Amino acid sequence: MKLNIETKIQIQRPIGEVFEAIVNPDKMSRYFIAEGSGRLEEGMEVIWCFPEFPEERFPVRDIKIIPNRSVSFVWDPDTVVRINLEEQSDKSVLVQVSEGEKDLNDDNLKWFAGNTGGWANFLACLKAFVEYGINLRKGAFEFMRPK
Repeated sequence: MKLNIETKIQIQRPIGEVFEAIVNPDKMSRYFIAEGSGRLEEGMEVIWCFPEFPEERFPVRDIKIIPNRSVSFVWDPDTVVRINLEEQSDKSVLVQVSEGEKDLNDDNLKWFAGNTGGWANFLACLKAFVEYGINLRKGAFEFMRPK
């Protein structure tokens, strides 16, 4: 058996606006990361920093982009993250995130649980930011900071 993360949410904004919020580090830093070293672009490698892990750097590589349709990248050598955007008939956008796959074992179950929650949080934060300009992550994960 293989573990594969799948999560999705519908966002009531134009597809170009949703796509830009995913690839632009200035926008992404207002709902997901603390900072990014650059825009997500095909063939580039960027570094993401998260507010709850101030000393850690997360390289994002093997980036593939189809404008207003999909973003994929590797940040864990064993998995690929895919973010697909699908415009709905009402012009809202269905955003689907998948990450995988890994073999079923105790360590990978921890990965599965943590990253499933992480990607669901990403989508909720993306929706709050794009639709309402709200940063849901601000102050939400202070408990995770090293003491």
